[in-house]
Amino acid sequence: MSDPTLSQVLRPVATARGLPNAHYVSDAMFKAERNKVLFANWAAIGFAKDLEPGEAMPVEFVGQPLLAVRTREGQVKVFQNTCRHRGMILVEEKRRVGGTIRCPYHSWCYALTGELVATPHVGGPGHNTHDGIQRENLGLMEIRSHVWRDVIFVNIDGQAPDFKDYAADVIVRWREFEAQPLVPGGPESSFAFDVACNWKLAVENYCESYHLPWVHPGLNSYSRLEDHYHIEAPGRFSGQGTLVYRPMITDDGQRFPDFAGLSTKWDAGAEYIALYPNVLFGLHRDHGYAIILEPKAKDRTVEHVSIYYASEEAAVGVEWAEMRRRNAEMWYGVFEEDLFVVEGMQRGRHGRKFDGGRFSPAMDGPTHCFHHWVASQMQAAPLAAG
Repeated sequence: MSDPTLSQVLRPVATARGLPNAHYVSDAMFKAERNKVLFANWAAIGFAKDLEPGEAMPVEFVGQPLLAVRTREGQVKVFQNTCRHRGMILVEEKRRVGGTIRCPYHSWCYALTGELVATPHVGGPGHNTHDGIQRENLGLMEIRSHVWRDVIFVNIDGQAPDFKDYAADVIVRWREFEAQPLVPGGPESSFAFDVACNWKLAVENYCESYHLPWVHPGLNSYSRLEDHYHIEAPGRFSGQGTLVYRPMITDDGQRFPDFAGLSTKWDAGAEYIALYPNVLFGLHRDHGYAIILEPKAKDRTVEHVSIYYASEEAAVGVEWAEMRRRNAEMWYGVFEEDLFVVEGMQRGRHGRKFDGGRFSPAMDGPTHCFHHWVASQMQAAPLAAG
């Protein structure tokens, strides 16, 4: 689906226009972006923390039935949630499956590593094998997957570079945190928003700090607009950083423990990056978070939020429970403040005469970086099947 107006998006930020309205309000464009943007790259589908050994978690990702499992050895793998026999959905809801995944239709069974291990009565009553059914060729269809910072990434079309190459720049940027523990907080540290907007609007808003004085006045009161800087890695990620991060401190001087061995950059700094296409990361000296954007429709997105800490004690310890609750409440409030903006932009995209808008060359570089990436994907990527 070629769009000549995309050439205007690919201009330098000072003269570029934003993505055309169709990219937000058209069912056909939503499908095209699904194939060319979401399926052709490393997109996020869930959190590894939500899987215990022997558990299977079905995920419908933009119409694709997927099944994330954790093997008994602790490895996360992702398969198509489809039996190789008659195409039946294997697992309807997250549950412990033990060592095998059994199809509820004819009881074909698969190991958690994907191999077909049992075919009851396939050769007739009492005959569990047949010369025409070669189990070694009928394992589950595995989807390329990788876990980074507890986020489960998948590449549906199988053509993207290796994840470590795909995300190499952000991995290097945050290399101080690579060997650090990343412990998910308790139930209060995970929450979600069901938002009436296209998923891209959530990325666009997250990338920039321009809106802080008006949308986040509380945050801007101490981490001011002028304390922020742009982060731009064209074709990979973009976002913002602040030179003034204020750790939460209780009246008696308690605060969360820091990640170990950090450089002075993180003493009072924090960074917020959108890793294309659909993950938003926040990183601080004492905690981090990830937001997975689940595209439900052209005008509906579910934002899944999970907060992480530097130690088991801080993440789940009773003595830190009140601080975790306050921290989660603070971030919930910040993210909630953005909802009227992204939903308002979604409604505004129905204005027929809106031409995609202009970018502030001084303030909108990270957002233009994302628009440019989407436009490049739509022009260059081959159309994936499905």
